[in-house]
Amino acid sequence: MRRRLFMGAAALAALLPAAVLAHGPTRQKVTVTAEVAAEPAEVWAKIGDFQDLTWHPAVHSQTGEGGNEVGATRLLVLGEDGGPTIAEELYKYDADKMTYSYRITEVDVAVLPVTNYSSHLTVLPRDGGGSTVEWRGAFYRGYPNNDPPAELNDEAAIAAVTGVYEAGMQTLVEEFGAPGS
Repeated sequence: MRRRLFMGAAALAALLPAAVLAHGPTRQKVTVTAEVAAEPAEVWAKIGDFQDLTWHPAVHSQTGEGGNEVGATRLLVLGEDGGPTIAEELYKYDADKMTYSYRITEVDVAVLPVTNYSSHLTVLPRDGGGSTVEWRGAFYRGYPNNDPPAELNDEAAIAAVTGVYEAGMQTLVEEFGAPGS
C-alpha cells in the first residue's frame, strides 16, 4: 500500500511542471506618467473628454456616442483614409477626481497586440505646481495560447501599449511644457 501511494505521488510530481507551463498568458500591466507645467484643470480640459482622444498623435479621427456617461462608446480611427480602428467603451468616469476608465471592445491584434485590455487616464496635482498625468493599463497578449509568435507575445504587447502611452504623454509635454522649463 505504501509503495502504491509513493508511486502515485511521484507520478503527480512528474506531471506538475507540465501543468504549470500550460496555464497560458498572464495579465500584463503598464503605467506611464508625465509631469507637465499646466495646472490639473487645464490638462483635464484637454484630455478629460472620453469623446475626444484626437489630442493623441495616433488618432486621426473619432466618432462616439454617450458623452462621458458610463457605457459611452468611441471608435478611434488611426491614420488617414479610414485606417485601422479601435472600439472602446467607458466604464468609469469621475470629473471631480479627473479620471476615467475604459476598455477596448474591438481591435485587430495586428494593430494593437492585446486582448482583454482596460485602461485608466488620470490627472493629478503635482507638488510645487503643475500636473502629473498617469495612463495605466492591464491586458493580455494578443495570442492567448502557449508559444505565441513574436509579434503577439507579452513583450510585443507591453512594447505596443507603452509606445501608445508614451506618444500621448510626449504630446502633452510638448503642449503644456515640462515643469521648470
